[in-house]
Amino acid sequence: MLNRELTHLSEMSRSGNQVSEYISNTFLDKQHEVEIPSPTQKEKEKKKLPMSQISGVKKLMHSSSLTNSSIPKFGVKTDQEDILAKELEDVNKWGLQVFKIAELSGNRPLTVIMYTIFQERDLLKTFKILPDMLITYLMTLEDHYHADVAYHN
Repeated sequence: MLNRELTHLSEMSRSGNQVSEYISNTFLDKQHEVEIPSPTQKEKEKKKLPMSQISGVKKLMHSSSLTNSSIPKFGVKTDQEDILAKELEDVNKWGLQVFKIAELSGNRPLTVIMYTIFQERDLLKTFKILPDMLITYLMTLEDHYHADVAYHN
């Protein structure tokens, strides 16, 4: 749009042409043609590799073969379900004992807490999320947790 105005200005008079030229040269970026190299055969092959070949992606530490009928009450198997249920009564309060939940859930506090919240608030139905998909996602997230990374703690 500015180029159109400058062209119109330059056509009006000699001084208009000078003003247009000054504005163009001073304030407008010069368009440089850049030649983008085409990808090499190696780069093309690299793009075809599956996601599991990406550095940093670890092999899953959980089974991703959950079915709706086999999903435990809190999303993970534990032999201390009653104690875990007692701890999760405080899920909506400050002071939730996350480390205790981690201990009771086989080190899966994120999965247990998120699954419980989604169940209590009926978010699985609201957002049409399959329970096994949510659990698989949360467990994958926890599998990629690095205790030595400060912002993971």
